[in-house]
Amino acid sequence: MSTVELRDFGWRPSGRQAPTVSGVDLRIERGERVLLLGASGSGKSTLLSAMAGLLDQDLGEQTGTVLIDGHEAAQSRDRVGICFQDPQSQLVMARAGDDVAFGLENRGVPYQEIWPRVDKALSMVNFGYEHDRFVHALSGGEQQRLVLAGALAYDPSLLLLDEPTANLDPAQADAIADALGAALGGTDTTMVLVEHRISKMLPLVDRVIALNPDGTMLADGPVRTVFADHGEQLARNGVWTPDALAAPVRRSRGTGTTVLSAHHVDQRYTGADENALNDVSLDINASQLTALVGVNGSGKSTLARLLGGLTAPKAGGVYARGDLAHPRGKPLHRWRAGPLSETVGSVFQNPEQQFVTATVKEELRHRGIRAAPVSPQRADELLERLRLQHLAEANPFTLSGGEARRLSVATVLAHSPDIVILDEPTFGQDRRTWLELVQLIADLRDDGLAVVAATHDEDFIEAVSDRTVRLSGGELC
Repeated sequence: MSTVELRDFGWRPSGRQAPTVSGVDLRIERGERVLLLGASGSGKSTLLSAMAGLLDQDLGEQTGTVLIDGHEAAQSRDRVGICFQDPQSQLVMARAGDDVAFGLENRGVPYQEIWPRVDKALSMVNFGYEHDRFVHALSGGEQQRLVLAGALAYDPSLLLLDEPTANLDPAQADAIADALGAALGGTDTTMVLVEHRISKMLPLVDRVIALNPDGTMLADGPVRTVFADHGEQLARNGVWTPDALAAPVRRSRGTGTTVLSAHHVDQRYTGADENALNDVSLDINASQLTALVGVNGSGKSTLARLLGGLTAPKAGGVYARGDLAHPRGKPLHRWRAGPLSETVGSVFQNPEQQFVTATVKEELRHRGIRAAPVSPQRADELLERLRLQHLAEANPFTLSGGEARRLSVATVLAHSPDIVILDEPTFGQDRRTWLELVQLIADLRDDGLAVVAATHDEDFIEAVSDRTVRLSGGELC
């Protein structure tokens, strides 16, 4: 059991004029289960990092103190288990079982206890693979479950979870909620949970702490009291309240000409025993949004990368069609970077993999050494449209998960491609930014672009999908 106390806590990342969070005073008692709410960019992940003692004092300016059981958070890391928003930032070993065991070994758990605890943790999160499964061959959602297993394996007294179900299919999100309930049941573990879509997690918590968009405290109290007294303000701030509904954006349902074709594509990852994709053939049309759906590990992200020309298939090929076709008939993965980015824009599942400059505005204007930069007017337009204008001079790597996702979308749109490939485009968005981002994607499709989105977001599919392609076990079904 751990007690958490923040006294007038604030944090300003280096290079930012305004703090991410400021003036936070709160105390979380041992055994409390807390839901931390706020709009995208309000400082939720910053607070979790502070509680975990992981804020790098060389990369920002801290005010106030953070105490775990009366000790500085940085000296109390052995009490804490944390699951970050980006699972890849926590994975350190090549094989799944070793990754979970790594944390136990570092904490001095006796050898004879390690593997039974690894097995128990993997079972709790429905991991579904053997110990020797290569980590790089896992989907983003599978990596998320693996990281959560690592956090649960050593029975931490303080469990910090940053959107643990964000990249999971609905069935697995339900399973994780059930697994957390089972793991916490009968224990005095203190938990602080960040989620945007909260309905599945409300039964697990007894207290809600809500932040204003500027990172100051808005509300703190029992679940029902907070939503009854502050529900309207939370909704205005963009928070997904329990009764919030997604708007039906719609339009299109049209079918333009075929602009991209996958022809009998296979893919297999190094060290894997089976293909990630098997004999997939698929046409992508202009003026249409094609949603790639399926459970975690079904091959959605693998297919998205192939459609974007980012990886070479094991067999078959992906080709641009019609006016976009290569003059020599080359498959996309053999195109030069400049022509490829002007034809097909890809938004990765992990947005930070796309960032190469020191500021948000530079990120939008960057087009490589040999290409003319994006005009300032176009950059400003995208910053405003995606609510990033106040972060123009910020380092992209200091953004919240939701802000980073919107920036990754903006950097692709700045190139004005004919085809846009999106991997989990609505990840980490509050209700307001979700609506705005979905409307922007719908506008692109209605303007004639071909859009492909690998997604678990059922509201997104209902709002804008014209065609749904389901994968299972690496095959179309």
